[in-house]
Amino acid sequence: MEGGFIVIVLLAIMALVVIAKTAIVVPQQSAFVVERLGRYSGTLDAGFHILLPFVDVIRYKHSLKEAALDIPAQVCITRDNVQVGVDGVLYLKILNPERASYGIQDYLFAISQLAQTTLRSEVGKIDLDRTFEERTNINIAVVAELDKASEPWGVKVLRYEIKNITPPADVLAAMEKQMRAEREKRAVILTSEGQRDAAINNAEGEKQQTIKASEARKQQQINEAEGQAAAILAVATATAEGIKKVAEATQAPGGQEAIQLRVAEQYIGEFGKVIHNADTIILPSNVADVASMITTAMSVVSQQTPSAQTRR
Repeated sequence: MEGGFIVIVLLAIMALVVIAKTAIVVPQQSAFVVERLGRYSGTLDAGFHILLPFVDVIRYKHSLKEAALDIPAQVCITRDNVQVGVDGVLYLKILNPERASYGIQDYLFAISQLAQTTLRSEVGKIDLDRTFEERTNINIAVVAELDKASEPWGVKVLRYEIKNITPPADVLAAMEKQMRAEREKRAVILTSEGQRDAAINNAEGEKQQTIKASEARKQQQINEAEGQAAAILAVATATAEGIKKVAEATQAPGGQEAIQLRVAEQYIGEFGKVIHNADTIILPSNVADVASMITTAMSVVSQQTPSAQTRR
């Protein structure tokens, strides 16, 4: 009885081992490569699977998730012979588990080495000053080369990102001096441009001020000329109107007597001024004959009056 019990226990243990070897549960986003008697048999997707005992063996287990592979820092030489340290990170994904298992011994190591060599080649095509601004183009070029090489391995390279670009200390110091000089240069240029614009604005303002002042003087002269012309016209009009009134008054009753009186007054007044202002004077013999002077003036008035009436 005891021997039979031991046999049953052994058979149970063997059954459990066989079940453990044949009943397989594949997790989500995973793929198991199965070999049957040493040859590739198939790839198990996520789910429950039964294998043939002692015939089927799970040889490789792959994750189908996107993986990040750190690319170690390395020294690259730029086109202008400057050594820079460059490191990055690579993102990849297995598309064909069979090729990833049998296409290459270690696809991670192969892709890492290929990424380093491709990166050195791409950095060597550009100068140091352009390495920072050409990072995107370098990343695209590395991905394109790796994707072509990794296709037979069943691996898809999704993207590559440069993490750090580290030039030597002396080069960094020189670059810092260059950037400082460039900033100072831009500051001087901006200051000179500001001064130039200010001078142009001041000159333009003075020009506009001069133009406005000249226009104001011109308008002032025009206004003064118009005012003087209007004043002269008004005086002439008033004088003509006065002469007209005087002519009309001479024709009224008593007009001739008023003219004689006016002529006498003016004659006497002017004669008095001459005597008062001169020390010695020579006068005609009839200068004191007021009656004759009035008669002469009235004859002139009489001659002018008919001609004025004729014109009217």
